[in-house]
Amino acid sequence: VQLQAFGGGLVQAGGSLRLSCTTSGRTFSSYALGWFRQAPGKDREFVAVIFWSSGNTYYADSLKGRFTVSRDNAENTMYLQMNNLKPEDTAVYYCAAARNRGYSSLTYYARRTYDTWGQGTQVTVSS
Repeated sequence: VQLQAFGGGLVQAGGSLRLSCTTSGRTFSSYALGWFRQAPGKDREFVAVIFWSSGNTYYADSLKGRFTVSRDNAENTMYLQMNNLKPEDTAVYYCAAARNRGYSSLTYYARRTYDTWGQGTQVTVSS
């Protein structure tokens, strides 16, 4: 699986962006797809995950209510809708894939679970 994330940009605080993550090669049917982000000088942190076959989603507690992860089976694309953006959301956003091996959902909050990463897309939120 190869992943490509795009859709980042510059937005004012309170605005919205939608990121996309597409694949070339295999489909996502047996995978969990995650979004992570990394701000300057900080560790890469978990944002959200979607289990492709079930559509179940999980979020970082701090982002619930503002971010929504979804998928389009026909387009084989994952999305991250980000609303009410804040300057602290500024980061490079990455999508990643991990085989869905039936582990606890919390396992998929960890970077080490994922073995395939896309290139990042920069999101900058101005105040």
